[in-house]
Amino acid sequence: MHVDLKFGEGRLPFDVDDSKIIGVIMPNPRPPLENAIDEVRACLAAPEGTPPLESMLKERAPKKLVIVVNDITRPTSYPILMPPLMEVIEKAGVPDTNVTLITATGIHDPHTPEQNELVYGADICARYRVVSHNANDKAGLVYKGKLPSGYDFWLNKIVDEADFLITLGVVMPHYFAGFSGGRKSILPGVAGKQTVEKNHARMVELMDNLPSIRENPVSLEMIDAARRVGVDFILNVVVDDNENVVKVFAGDLEKAWYKAVDVSEAMYMIPIAKQADIVVSAASGFPRDINLYQSQKALDHADRATKKGGTIILVAECRDGYGEKVFEDFMNRGWTPQQIMEEIKTHFVMGGHKAYGFAKVAAEKNIIMVTSLSEKIVASCFAKKAATLQEALAMARAQQGADASIIIMPEGSVTAPVVS
Repeated sequence: MHVDLKFGEGRLPFDVDDSKIIGVIMPNPRPPLENAIDEVRACLAAPEGTPPLESMLKERAPKKLVIVVNDITRPTSYPILMPPLMEVIEKAGVPDTNVTLITATGIHDPHTPEQNELVYGADICARYRVVSHNANDKAGLVYKGKLPSGYDFWLNKIVDEADFLITLGVVMPHYFAGFSGGRKSILPGVAGKQTVEKNHARMVELMDNLPSIRENPVSLEMIDAARRVGVDFILNVVVDDNENVVKVFAGDLEKAWYKAVDVSEAMYMIPIAKQADIVVSAASGFPRDINLYQSQKALDHADRATKKGGTIILVAECRDGYGEKVFEDFMNRGWTPQQIMEEIKTHFVMGGHKAYGFAKVAAEKNIIMVTSLSEKIVASCFAKKAATLQEALAMARAQQGADASIIIMPEGSVTAPVVS
Protein backbone atom coordinates (compact mmCIF):
# COMPACT_ATOMS: atom_id res chain seq x y z
CA MET A 1 0.00 0.00 0.00
CA HIS A 2 1.17 3.52 -0.79
CA VAL A 3 -0.10 6.48 1.24
CA ASP A 4 1.03 10.09 1.50
CA LEU A 5 0.90 11.35 5.07
CA LYS A 6 0.50 15.03 5.91
CA PHE A 7 3.64 16.63 7.33
CA GLY A 8 3.60 20.37 7.97
CA GLU A 9 2.34 21.92 4.75
CA GLY A 10 3.57 19.01 2.64
CA ARG A 11 3.33 15.23 2.55
CA LEU A 12 5.62 12.26 3.14
CA PRO A 13 5.36 9.06 1.05
CA PHE A 14 4.87 5.74 2.85
CA ASP A 15 4.86 2.23 1.39
CA VAL A 16 4.03 -0.92 3.34
CA ASP A 17 3.10 -4.53 2.60
CA ASP A 18 -0.71 -4.76 2.46
CA SER A 19 -0.72 -8.17 4.14
CA LYS A 20 0.53 -6.66 7.40
CA ILE A 21 -2.09 -3.90 7.56
CA ILE A 22 -5.11 -4.69 9.72
CA GLY A 23 -6.65 -1.25 9.38
CA VAL A 24 -6.43 2.21 7.87
CA ILE A 25 -8.37 4.45 10.22
CA MET A 26 -9.93 7.43 8.50
CA PRO A 27 -12.90 9.60 9.37
CA ASN A 28 -16.23 8.35 8.06
CA PRO A 29 -16.84 10.40 4.90
CA ARG A 30 -19.55 13.02 4.79
CA PRO A 31 -19.98 15.23 1.74
CA PRO A 32 -18.92 18.88 2.11
CA LEU A 33 -21.69 21.42 1.89
CA GLU A 34 -22.13 22.71 -1.66
CA ASN A 35 -22.67 26.24 -0.42
CA ALA A 36 -21.47 26.45 3.16
CA ILE A 37 -21.87 30.25 3.38
CA ASP A 38 -25.57 29.99 2.52
CA GLU A 39 -25.91 27.24 5.13
CA VAL A 40 -24.40 29.56 7.74
CA ARG A 41 -26.89 32.26 6.74
CA ALA A 42 -29.74 29.77 7.09
CA CYS A 43 -28.60 28.63 10.52
CA LEU A 44 -28.23 32.18 11.80
CA ALA A 45 -31.80 32.83 10.64
CA ALA A 46 -33.21 29.57 12.08
CA PRO A 47 -30.97 28.51 14.96
CA GLU A 48 -31.37 25.74 17.54
CA GLY A 49 -33.04 26.86 20.75
CA THR A 50 -32.83 30.65 20.26
CA PRO A 51 -34.54 33.32 18.16
CA PRO A 52 -32.78 34.37 14.93
CA LEU A 53 -29.51 36.15 15.69
CA GLU A 54 -30.54 39.31 13.87
CA SER A 55 -33.68 39.71 15.98
CA MET A 56 -31.70 39.04 19.17
CA LEU A 57 -29.18 41.73 18.26
CA LYS A 58 -31.87 44.26 17.31
CA GLU A 59 -33.66 43.69 20.61
CA ARG A 60 -30.51 43.93 22.73
CA ALA A 61 -28.70 46.66 20.70
CA PRO A 62 -25.36 45.73 22.27
CA LYS A 63 -22.77 48.39 23.02
CA LYS A 64 -20.18 45.66 23.65
CA LEU A 65 -20.68 42.74 21.27
CA VAL A 66 -17.91 40.21 21.90
CA ILE A 67 -17.15 37.31 19.56
CA VAL A 68 -14.86 34.59 20.94
CA VAL A 69 -12.75 33.03 18.18
CA ASN A 70 -10.12 30.29 18.05
CA ASP A 71 -6.37 30.79 17.91
CA ILE A 72 -3.98 29.70 15.17
CA THR A 73 -3.57 26.17 16.56
CA ARG A 74 -7.24 25.35 15.93
CA PRO A 75 -8.12 25.56 12.23
CA THR A 76 -11.51 27.27 11.89
CA SER A 77 -13.51 28.14 8.78
CA TYR A 78 -13.50 31.93 9.17
CA PRO A 79 -13.89 32.71 5.42
CA ILE A 80 -17.18 30.79 5.64
CA LEU A 81 -18.36 31.76 9.12
CA MET A 82 -17.50 35.44 9.30
CA PRO A 83 -19.10 36.98 6.17
CA PRO A 84 -22.67 35.86 7.07
CA LEU A 85 -22.09 36.76 10.71
CA MET A 86 -20.85 40.23 9.74
CA GLU A 87 -23.89 40.67 7.49
CA VAL A 88 -26.25 39.93 10.39
CA ILE A 89 -24.38 42.25 12.75
CA GLU A 90 -24.57 45.06 10.18
CA LYS A 91 -28.27 44.44 9.42
CA ALA A 92 -29.02 44.53 13.14
CA GLY A 93 -27.53 48.03 13.27
CA VAL A 94 -24.56 47.22 15.50
CA PRO A 95 -21.67 49.58 14.64
CA ASP A 96 -18.28 48.06 13.91
CA THR A 97 -16.85 50.06 16.83
CA ASN A 98 -19.09 48.07 19.19
CA VAL A 99 -17.61 44.74 18.12
CA THR A 100 -14.59 43.00 19.64
CA LEU A 101 -13.09 39.68 18.56
CA ILE A 102 -11.25 38.00 21.41
CA THR A 103 -8.92 35.13 20.61
CA ALA A 104 -9.49 32.16 22.93
CA THR A 105 -5.85 31.34 23.48
CA GLY A 106 -6.43 29.40 26.69
CA ILE A 107 -2.89 29.24 28.08
CA HIS A 108 -1.26 29.57 24.63
CA ASP A 109 0.76 32.61 23.62
CA PRO A 110 -1.15 35.68 22.38
CA HIS A 111 -1.35 36.24 18.63
CA THR A 112 0.90 38.66 16.83
CA PRO A 113 -0.81 41.16 14.48
CA GLU A 114 0.54 39.11 11.57
CA GLN A 115 -1.08 35.95 12.98
CA ASN A 116 -4.38 37.77 13.39
CA GLU A 117 -4.38 38.70 9.70
CA LEU A 118 -3.33 35.19 8.70
CA VAL A 119 -6.11 33.55 10.72
CA TYR A 120 -9.01 36.03 10.45
CA GLY A 121 -8.14 38.01 7.33
CA ALA A 122 -7.05 41.61 6.83
CA ASP A 123 -10.62 42.87 6.31
CA ILE A 124 -11.86 41.60 9.67
CA CYS A 125 -8.77 42.89 11.49
CA ALA A 126 -9.23 46.33 9.93
CA ARG A 127 -12.95 46.41 10.67
CA TYR A 128 -13.10 45.12 14.23
CA ARG A 129 -10.99 45.33 17.35
CA VAL A 130 -9.08 42.04 17.78
CA VAL A 131 -7.62 41.13 21.19
CA SER A 132 -5.84 38.01 22.43
CA HIS A 133 -6.81 36.55 25.81
CA ASN A 134 -3.97 36.40 28.32
CA ALA A 135 -4.57 33.81 31.04
CA ASN A 136 -1.70 35.18 33.14
CA ASP A 137 -2.81 38.83 33.16
CA LYS A 138 -4.51 39.20 36.55
CA ALA A 139 -5.49 42.79 35.75
CA GLY A 140 -7.43 41.51 32.75
CA LEU A 141 -9.41 38.90 34.73
CA VAL A 142 -12.47 39.07 36.97
CA TYR A 143 -13.59 36.63 39.66
CA LYS A 144 -16.85 34.80 38.91
CA GLY A 145 -17.24 32.65 42.03
CA LYS A 146 -16.64 28.95 42.48
CA LEU A 147 -17.41 26.23 39.95
CA PRO A 148 -19.11 22.96 41.00
CA SER A 149 -15.76 21.32 41.78
CA GLY A 150 -15.11 24.05 44.33
CA TYR A 151 -12.36 25.96 42.55
CA ASP A 152 -12.24 29.63 41.61
CA PHE A 153 -13.49 30.77 38.22
CA TRP A 154 -11.45 33.63 36.74
CA LEU A 155 -12.71 35.08 33.46
CA ASN A 156 -11.41 37.51 30.87
CA LYS A 157 -12.68 41.01 31.73
CA ILE A 158 -13.63 41.90 28.15
CA VAL A 159 -15.81 38.79 27.94
CA ASP A 160 -17.35 39.54 31.34
CA GLU A 161 -18.26 43.07 30.29
CA ALA A 162 -19.91 42.00 27.02
CA ASP A 163 -23.61 42.75 26.74
CA PHE A 164 -23.91 40.17 23.95
CA LEU A 165 -21.61 37.17 23.66
CA ILE A 166 -21.11 34.92 20.60
CA THR A 167 -18.66 32.02 20.38
CA LEU A 168 -17.28 30.41 17.22
CA GLY A 169 -15.74 26.97 17.08
CA VAL A 170 -15.14 23.60 15.45
CA VAL A 171 -16.46 20.41 17.03
CA MET A 172 -13.87 17.62 16.96
CA PRO A 173 -12.92 14.78 19.34
CA HIS A 174 -10.81 15.87 22.31
CA TYR A 175 -8.68 13.51 24.33
CA PHE A 176 -10.20 14.29 27.74
CA ALA A 177 -12.90 16.95 27.28
CA GLY A 178 -14.65 14.61 24.83
CA PHE A 179 -15.17 17.17 22.07
CA SER A 180 -14.04 20.70 21.26
CA GLY A 181 -16.27 23.63 20.44
CA GLY A 182 -19.27 25.05 22.29
CA ARG A 183 -18.50 25.61 25.95
CA LYS A 184 -14.76 25.14 25.44
CA SER A 185 -14.53 28.67 23.96
CA ILE A 186 -15.02 29.93 27.53
CA LEU A 187 -13.24 27.33 29.64
CA PRO A 188 -10.36 27.01 28.86
CA GLY A 189 -10.55 29.56 26.02
CA VAL A 190 -10.88 32.82 27.97
CA ALA A 191 -10.40 31.68 31.57
CA GLY A 192 -7.57 32.45 33.97
CA LYS A 193 -4.64 30.06 34.16
CA GLN A 194 -5.52 28.91 37.69
CA THR A 195 -9.04 28.00 36.56
CA VAL A 196 -7.80 26.15 33.48
CA GLU A 197 -5.31 24.18 35.57
CA LYS A 198 -7.94 23.05 38.06
CA ASN A 199 -10.33 22.00 35.29
CA HIS A 200 -7.66 20.17 33.29
CA ALA A 201 -6.24 18.44 36.38
CA ARG A 202 -9.14 16.01 36.14
CA MET A 203 -7.75 14.64 32.88
CA VAL A 204 -5.66 12.12 34.81
CA GLU A 205 -8.91 10.50 35.98
CA LEU A 206 -10.39 10.34 32.48
CA MET A 207 -7.74 9.55 29.88
CA ASP A 208 -7.82 5.77 30.36
CA ASN A 209 -11.61 5.54 30.60
CA LEU A 210 -13.25 8.50 28.91
CA PRO A 211 -16.93 8.86 29.90
CA SER A 212 -19.64 9.61 27.35
CA ILE A 213 -19.82 13.30 26.51
CA ARG A 214 -23.06 13.88 28.43
CA GLU A 215 -21.48 12.40 31.57
CA ASN A 216 -17.94 13.77 31.23
CA PRO A 217 -17.29 15.82 34.41
CA VAL A 218 -14.73 18.09 32.72
CA SER A 219 -17.15 18.93 29.92
CA LEU A 220 -20.06 19.46 32.30
CA GLU A 221 -18.00 21.92 34.30
CA MET A 222 -17.12 23.74 31.09
CA ILE A 223 -20.83 24.02 30.32
CA ASP A 224 -21.50 25.38 33.82
CA ALA A 225 -18.82 28.03 33.30
CA ALA A 226 -20.19 29.06 29.90
CA ARG A 227 -23.73 29.30 31.28
CA ARG A 228 -22.49 31.40 34.17
CA VAL A 229 -20.75 33.77 31.76
CA GLY A 230 -23.92 34.09 29.70
CA VAL A 231 -23.05 32.88 26.22
CA ASP A 232 -25.93 34.20 24.11
CA PHE A 233 -25.26 32.40 20.83
CA ILE A 234 -22.84 29.86 19.38
CA LEU A 235 -21.83 29.28 15.77
CA ASN A 236 -20.03 25.95 15.36
CA VAL A 237 -19.16 23.72 12.44
CA VAL A 238 -18.14 20.14 11.86
CA VAL A 239 -15.49 19.75 9.16
CA ASP A 240 -13.98 16.82 7.28
CA ASP A 241 -10.29 15.91 7.35
CA ASN A 242 -9.60 18.48 4.61
CA GLU A 243 -11.23 21.26 6.66
CA ASN A 244 -14.30 21.38 4.40
CA VAL A 245 -17.47 22.28 6.29
CA VAL A 246 -19.93 19.38 6.33
CA LYS A 247 -22.49 20.76 8.81
CA VAL A 248 -23.26 24.08 10.50
CA PHE A 249 -24.86 24.52 13.92
CA ALA A 250 -25.99 27.74 15.56
CA GLY A 251 -28.02 28.86 18.54
CA ASP A 252 -28.16 27.69 22.14
CA LEU A 253 -24.93 26.76 23.91
CA GLU A 254 -26.02 23.20 24.65
CA LYS A 255 -28.77 22.38 22.17
CA ALA A 256 -26.76 23.39 19.09
CA TRP A 257 -23.48 22.01 20.39
CA TYR A 258 -24.78 18.57 21.36
CA LYS A 259 -26.25 18.20 17.87
CA ALA A 260 -22.81 19.03 16.46
CA VAL A 261 -21.24 16.47 18.80
CA ASP A 262 -23.51 13.74 17.44
CA VAL A 263 -22.36 14.46 13.88
CA SER A 264 -18.69 14.72 14.86
CA GLU A 265 -18.85 11.48 16.85
CA ALA A 266 -20.30 9.60 13.87
CA MET A 267 -17.47 10.90 11.68
CA TYR A 268 -14.43 10.67 13.93
CA MET A 269 -14.99 7.99 16.60
CA ILE A 270 -13.97 4.98 14.52
CA PRO A 271 -14.49 1.39 15.77
CA ILE A 272 -11.61 -1.07 15.31
CA ALA A 273 -11.70 -4.85 15.77
CA LYS A 274 -8.41 -5.06 17.68
CA GLN A 275 -5.22 -3.20 18.53
CA ALA A 276 -2.07 -3.52 16.38
CA ASP A 277 1.60 -4.12 17.12
CA ILE A 278 2.58 -1.00 15.16
CA VAL A 279 0.49 2.14 14.65
CA VAL A 280 1.53 4.92 12.27
CA SER A 281 -0.19 8.15 13.28
CA ALA A 282 0.18 11.39 11.32
CA ALA A 283 -0.68 14.54 13.28
CA SER A 284 -2.80 15.83 10.36
CA GLY A 285 -0.31 18.40 9.02
CA PHE A 286 -0.06 22.15 9.68
CA PRO A 287 -1.25 23.69 11.94
CA ARG A 288 -2.20 20.58 13.92
CA ASP A 289 1.44 19.45 13.89
CA ILE A 290 2.85 22.94 14.49
CA ASN A 291 4.50 21.79 17.72
CA LEU A 292 4.75 18.87 20.14
CA TYR A 293 2.08 20.38 22.39
CA GLN A 294 -0.51 20.05 19.61
CA SER A 295 0.86 16.81 18.13
CA GLN A 296 0.29 14.98 21.42
CA LYS A 297 -3.33 14.49 20.38
CA ALA A 298 -2.23 12.23 17.53
CA LEU A 299 -0.07 10.27 19.98
CA ASP A 300 -2.98 9.82 22.36
CA HIS A 301 -5.28 8.59 19.58
CA ALA A 302 -2.58 6.17 18.39
CA ASP A 303 -2.20 4.89 21.94
CA ARG A 304 -5.79 3.65 21.85
CA ALA A 305 -5.06 1.53 18.77
CA THR A 306 -1.72 0.08 19.94
CA LYS A 307 -1.12 -3.09 21.94
CA LYS A 308 0.68 -2.82 25.25
CA GLY A 309 4.39 -3.11 24.43
CA GLY A 310 3.72 -2.07 20.84
CA THR A 311 5.30 0.73 18.80
CA ILE A 312 3.81 4.05 17.71
CA ILE A 313 5.29 5.97 14.78
CA LEU A 314 4.29 9.61 15.23
CA VAL A 315 4.54 11.74 12.08
CA ALA A 316 4.65 15.42 13.04
CA GLU A 317 6.75 18.28 11.67
CA CYS A 318 6.70 20.39 14.90
CA ARG A 319 8.26 23.47 13.29
CA ASP A 320 7.75 25.43 16.54
CA GLY A 321 9.40 22.91 18.84
CA TYR A 322 7.75 22.06 22.13
CA GLY A 323 5.14 24.82 21.88
CA GLU A 324 4.88 25.60 25.59
CA LYS A 325 7.49 26.42 28.24
CA VAL A 326 6.22 24.39 31.21
CA PHE A 327 5.81 21.34 28.97
CA GLU A 328 9.35 21.86 27.68
CA ASP A 329 10.70 22.11 31.22
CA PHE A 330 9.07 18.84 32.27
CA MET A 331 10.41 16.97 29.26
CA ASN A 332 13.95 18.17 29.99
CA ARG A 333 14.12 17.22 33.67
CA GLY A 334 15.58 13.82 32.91
CA TRP A 335 12.74 12.11 34.76
CA THR A 336 11.26 8.72 33.92
CA PRO A 337 7.71 8.55 32.54
CA GLN A 338 6.56 7.23 35.91
CA GLN A 339 8.11 10.19 37.75
CA ILE A 340 6.40 12.69 35.45
CA MET A 341 3.04 10.99 35.82
CA GLU A 342 3.30 10.90 39.61
CA GLU A 343 4.32 14.56 39.79
CA ILE A 344 1.40 15.69 37.62
CA LYS A 345 -1.07 13.60 39.62
CA THR A 346 0.22 15.15 42.82
CA HIS A 347 0.95 18.72 41.68
CA PHE A 348 -0.97 19.42 38.48
CA VAL A 349 0.22 22.35 36.37
CA MET A 350 -0.80 23.44 32.88
CA GLY A 351 1.80 22.45 30.34
CA GLY A 352 2.69 19.54 32.56
CA HIS A 353 -0.50 17.86 31.37
CA LYS A 354 1.07 17.43 27.93
CA ALA A 355 4.14 15.90 29.55
CA TYR A 356 1.75 13.53 31.29
CA GLY A 357 0.28 12.64 27.90
CA PHE A 358 3.68 11.68 26.47
CA ALA A 359 4.75 9.89 29.66
CA LYS A 360 1.55 7.88 29.87
CA VAL A 361 2.17 6.42 26.40
CA ALA A 362 5.92 5.95 26.87
CA ALA A 363 5.34 4.03 30.10
CA GLU A 364 3.77 1.17 28.14
CA LYS A 365 4.79 1.59 24.49
CA ASN A 366 7.68 2.46 22.20
CA ILE A 367 7.61 5.77 20.34
CA ILE A 368 9.39 6.61 17.09
CA MET A 369 9.08 10.07 15.55
CA VAL A 370 9.41 11.28 11.98
CA THR A 371 9.84 15.01 12.54
CA SER A 372 11.91 18.12 11.91
CA LEU A 373 12.85 18.19 15.60
CA SER A 374 16.39 17.45 16.75
CA GLU A 375 17.30 14.05 18.14
CA LYS A 376 17.81 15.68 21.54
CA ILE A 377 14.26 17.01 21.65
CA VAL A 378 12.84 13.72 20.40
CA ALA A 379 14.80 11.82 23.06
CA SER A 380 13.39 14.13 25.75
CA CYS A 381 9.95 12.85 24.76
CA PHE A 382 11.00 9.22 25.37
CA ALA A 383 11.16 8.63 21.62
CA LYS A 384 13.64 7.74 18.89
CA LYS A 385 13.98 9.75 15.71
CA ALA A 386 13.79 8.29 12.20
CA ALA A 387 14.83 10.22 9.10
CA THR A 388 12.06 8.73 6.93
CA LEU A 389 8.90 6.74 7.31
CA GLN A 390 10.56 3.68 5.82
CA GLU A 391 13.36 3.91 8.37
CA ALA A 392 10.77 4.30 11.13
CA LEU A 393 8.97 1.18 9.93
CA ALA A 394 12.22 -0.78 9.88
CA MET A 395 12.95 0.35 13.45
CA ALA A 396 9.43 -0.61 14.55
CA ARG A 397 9.72 -4.05 12.95
CA ALA A 398 13.03 -4.59 14.71
CA GLN A 399 11.12 -4.08 17.95
CA GLN A 400 7.91 -5.94 17.07
CA GLY A 401 8.99 -8.55 14.52
CA ALA A 402 8.73 -8.81 10.74
CA ASP A 403 5.15 -10.11 10.92
CA ALA A 404 3.90 -7.34 13.19
CA SER A 405 0.38 -6.11 12.49
CA ILE A 406 0.02 -2.47 11.41
CA ILE A 407 -2.66 0.20 11.67
CA ILE A 408 -2.25 3.47 9.74
CA MET A 409 -3.91 6.69 10.93
CA PRO A 410 -3.48 9.37 8.22
CA GLU A 411 -5.55 11.84 10.30
CA GLY A 412 -4.26 10.90 13.73
CA SER A 413 -5.00 14.24 15.41
CA VAL A 414 -8.71 14.06 14.72
CA THR A 415 -9.51 10.35 14.39
CA ALA A 416 -10.22 8.53 17.65
CA PRO A 417 -10.20 4.71 17.41
CA VAL A 418 -12.55 2.77 19.67
CA VAL A 419 -11.94 -0.95 20.21
CA SER A 420 -15.31 -2.58 19.54
